[in-house]
Amino acid sequence: MLSLLHIENIAVIESADISFDQGFNVLTGETGAGKSIVIDAISAILGERAYRDMIRTGTNKASVRAVFTEVPKLKWFADNGVEYDPETVIQREIHLDGKNVCRVNGSLVSVSILRKLGIQLINIHGQHDSASLFDEDNHLTFLDAFADNEALRADYSEKYEAVAKLRREIDRMTMDEGEKLRRMETLKYQIAEIEKADLEAGEDEALEERRKILQNAEKLSNGMDTAVECLYGGDESDGAAGLLAQAEYALARLAKFSDNFAAMHERVADLMYQVQDAAEEVRDARDELSYSADELEQIESRLDVIHKLRRKYGVTCEDILAYLDKAKKELDDIEFADDHLERLKKNLKKAEKAAWEAAKELRKNRKETAESMSARILTELAQLDMPRVQFACEFTETDLTANGADTVAFYMSANAGEALKPMSKVASGGELARIMLAMKNVLAEKDQVNTLIFDEVDTGVSGRAAQKVAEKLRAVAEHKQVLCVTHLPQLAALANTHLLIAKSERNGRTFTSVTPLDLEGRKKELARIIGGTNITETTLKSAEEMLKA
Repeated sequence: MLSLLHIENIAVIESADISFDQGFNVLTGETGAGKSIVIDAISAILGERAYRDMIRTGTNKASVRAVFTEVPKLKWFADNGVEYDPETVIQREIHLDGKNVCRVNGSLVSVSILRKLGIQLINIHGQHDSASLFDEDNHLTFLDAFADNEALRADYSEKYEAVAKLRREIDRMTMDEGEKLRRMETLKYQIAEIEKADLEAGEDEALEERRKILQNAEKLSNGMDTAVECLYGGDESDGAAGLLAQAEYALARLAKFSDNFAAMHERVADLMYQVQDAAEEVRDARDELSYSADELEQIESRLDVIHKLRRKYGVTCEDILAYLDKAKKELDDIEFADDHLERLKKNLKKAEKAAWEAAKELRKNRKETAESMSARILTELAQLDMPRVQFACEFTETDLTANGADTVAFYMSANAGEALKPMSKVASGGELARIMLAMKNVLAEKDQVNTLIFDEVDTGVSGRAAQKVAEKLRAVAEHKQVLCVTHLPQLAALANTHLLIAKSERNGRTFTSVTPLDLEGRKKELARIIGGTNITETTLKSAEEMLKA
């Protein structure tokens, strides 16, 4: 769970330490006091996008630090080389230059990597989630999330991709006769051009190396002559090999008289043999060195041929030869296209049959899941004072698509006697808020995330319905940590922990504070929510009665 949040220099919050408890935590305050800033700060440490505009005016950076306790040993830690600790600390700095610095338990991580951890720690449900329920494109995703059918979807995806691949291949092979003839002529010309060159793998590198030798042959010859003379000696001087031979002979005689000279003799003898070997190698290389202007001209001509092929078909001889093989295969495919197309179509039929079987298994799973999910949602809605609501998942069969062979739309009727219609056409704002809460609660049963945040999801709810929403959130908080930003006294009264977000002004600057409320503080805040700024004995008494109830 999220136990501590430290915020520095985010918007109007200069510095704030917020402690959260297990159970039901609510945040209340005047509109514009900064409740959304707290949610933005939590989003930042979950790896969501953070903007420079968040940074408090006059400062260079903003920072957020969160402490999570009782964190399970998630695979994420091992995958990303981060030390696991059940008390996990996440820090994020947002700089004016756009740089973000993220750390988990002291280890630097990227924002994208942090996001993968964040979604396993907290789920944030906001007003925009209600809008997503209107969008029928999302309904299949909601259903699959409840179905827990990853294995079936993976099996179908594999079979569908085989179908899509064969279809693409058939489309590629299907061309009109004119296009076919033009492509065949092009391929034949390219094949003939490459084959005429009679290339060998690595030939270009070998020729370039030989060209370098021929271009520098005179320098090589002079250098090797000098080296041979230095090693073997000449008319006026002894070479290194001869001098070392004399030294070796002298030390061999001295070695009879002292072990020290024996060691010296061994070292000099080794040097003598090495120099003699080197001298022979240099002499042989000099003797083997041969060059002519004709050979250089032939190499330049050959490299020119290879260079022209390089510009068309690849960087190296290996690339050009690989292109040759590819062109031959394509030409063969086109020349025998009818036979090849026939084979592809037979394979496509088999692949489509397998994909349809997988799609039907997925459809069966989804329809079974739809029944159980609908029943669970209706139970939740009854608890949220909507006992007469009807809810159903309407299936439409389609051709094979990336998501299966179905589309799903959520239909409902909010009133008795009314026919089921698409949810977007029948739900009012207050009803939609409760439907969203019901669905989130049902989906949360399949979710391992321990902290849920509800950001003003009670919009449009009041009276008895508000009380039911409050009781539902309190019930959810018996199993998960719940944080709720609200304007409803019914929700605030049922909280285990009540935090007040307040805004003040000092020296021409705006400051936001976050204060945990005791019993008296909660009474005053509930009275403010009930009666506005005009707090009376009556509103205070009402607040006290709500807290006692």
